[in-house]
Amino acid sequence: MRKLIFLSVLVLPMLSLAQNHGFPFGKVTVSELNMKVYEKDTTAEAVILDEFGEAFIDSDGAHNLIFEHHYKIKILKKGGLDRANFSIPLFRYSNSGLDILREVKASSFFVEGDGQIKESKLDNKNIYTEHYENADVKKFAVPNVSVGCIVEISYRLEKGNLFNFKKWDFQSDIPKIRSEYWALIPANYVYNISLKGFLKLSKNESELLKNCFQPGGGNQADCTRMKFAMENIPAFIEEEYTTTSKNYLSSINFELSEVKYFSGVIDKITKEWKDVEEELRKEQRFGLQLKRGKEIVGESVERLLNGETDPLNKAKIIYEFIVNHYTWNGEYSKYCENGIKKAFDGKTGNVGDINLSLIAAFRYAGLSADPVILSTRDNGYITELYPVLSDFNYVIARLNVNDKIYLLDATDPLLPFGMIPFRCLNGKGRMIGDRQTAWEEIGTADKFAKLSYVRLKLDDGGNWTGSVQNTYMGYEAYTKRKEILASDDLKEYEKKLDDKLNDFEVSKLEVKNLENIDEPLVETFELSTDGLTSAPSMLFNPFFVHKRDANPFKTSERLYPVDFGAATDDRTTISIEVPEAVRVVNLPDRMALGLPNNGGKYIFDARNVNNMIMISSWLMISKPVFSSEEYHYLKELFSRIVQLQNTDIIFRKS
Repeated sequence: MRKLIFLSVLVLPMLSLAQNHGFPFGKVTVSELNMKVYEKDTTAEAVILDEFGEAFIDSDGAHNLIFEHHYKIKILKKGGLDRANFSIPLFRYSNSGLDILREVKASSFFVEGDGQIKESKLDNKNIYTEHYENADVKKFAVPNVSVGCIVEISYRLEKGNLFNFKKWDFQSDIPKIRSEYWALIPANYVYNISLKGFLKLSKNESELLKNCFQPGGGNQADCTRMKFAMENIPAFIEEEYTTTSKNYLSSINFELSEVKYFSGVIDKITKEWKDVEEELRKEQRFGLQLKRGKEIVGESVERLLNGETDPLNKAKIIYEFIVNHYTWNGEYSKYCENGIKKAFDGKTGNVGDINLSLIAAFRYAGLSADPVILSTRDNGYITELYPVLSDFNYVIARLNVNDKIYLLDATDPLLPFGMIPFRCLNGKGRMIGDRQTAWEEIGTADKFAKLSYVRLKLDDGGNWTGSVQNTYMGYEAYTKRKEILASDDLKEYEKKLDDKLNDFEVSKLEVKNLENIDEPLVETFELSTDGLTSAPSMLFNPFFVHKRDANPFKTSERLYPVDFGAATDDRTTISIEVPEAVRVVNLPDRMALGLPNNGGKYIFDARNVNNMIMISSWLMISKPVFSSEEYHYLKELFSRIVQLQNTDIIFRKS
């Protein structure tokens, strides 16, 4: 789980606004320009030498949020040259507010042949704008950039929305030597402030500034200035098996909690869960839709159930009806777009339309069902300490039958009853019941499960024949069905298999249970190839069907968790019949490895009995999430697997 710390503010009396703000523009040193490599990360294509940002609420005019940003980057390698190209989004808001970019200053610094430091400045005429529906984007490129130079930029941004005070990312995809952020917040505005990520602050200070906010009319308020900094910040390198990087990037985040007006009125922006839940129950696009089951599916459900009394069978019939009635438009939302009646009649809708229809149908049939709102893996974790509805971008159904809970999503006809999409496996969701609510763990008993049997025969001429049977279950079955159905027909899919297996020719492909999603998917095909070599010795890799070519874990350490989403059960059995005239010179060594804390295991065995080679391989990952402390064990496990599966068997003719 991510590290999420809510920061307490230590208030110290201060009377002066005078501060040493950041660092001066253009003070580039010869030693910085002579830097060839960043010693703490020799692979870095660029490094941020220094960075300073400040945000405050302007006393004048519309009380906009002002954000000032200044940093300089050392370009170390050719791949870092793109760091001189900038895109700054300017968002439009529902209150007609618009971000405004001001005071842009950007230069490149380099050493010429005479040893003097030269500066090449950006001409602001070369800043251009791209227009989009919800934002404009200002773009520009710093001139005369080359490997070894330093790029420096500063700008001022006036933001038209105070709800989210400007967050600050200490960490990025390149390392930083230093990054500092100041936030000046008037006492009128109360924010929940949190530190995300796994790195520690080198500075965490605050001070009270008396009467610093003076919006006019004789009104004035004190402010709190907070100072946060980090040093020697490593680059965030995103490896496989993770959710969105924004869950783990070290950053300071602000969520507006309440506004205290000078009239004495207090506007609570962040409410308690009991208030938010009641609002959702009365929300036209959410809770009120759940009462429309009869209106949309009454006759259809009654006809389908046709006297069925078993509640689980009822639920399965309704689920199948809804999942086949709709075509999902690909859009996420916890809300209906235009109401479930219109979506039902049109047979298409977003996630909210479809899954709220499912819940309404369950309730109409007398079943106990409630919505669960959640955040998908690419949307980030939710905050559990207080309700932030904008964190939630999805809704699924929670069905209680005979005291057993089923989580359901009807957006995809390839999802069996009781399986939710992989995108939903992201921690907890919030169940919104008619009378009670609770946090719901979004877990799954389904696995990435695969069982493979490979049978091969080698003849005296070096020709191979054989067959493969792959049985896919759980998320492996779902993924394989999507892959097969993406092809025009089985012939095209067979051709893809043939291309994937290189030297082998694939024939007689058969697929069972492609449409019967409640059963494992089984594919079988035959293999053949001409003699791979006429030499006395031959190398052969028996893992050609499902070989792991590379370790997914490459970094020396990983500060964020490894998140597989679900458990893994991957088993392969290979039999190779070898003729009398061929001798087996070597086989890969047997192996048995285990992960700590019952996290999983890998067992490998290879035997040769009377020229019949029997190989078995079993990888089991028992839990979906591993901590950063367990990373090295996973890395070593997969390293050993990759090494073993890239070991060839040597055959030699007698």
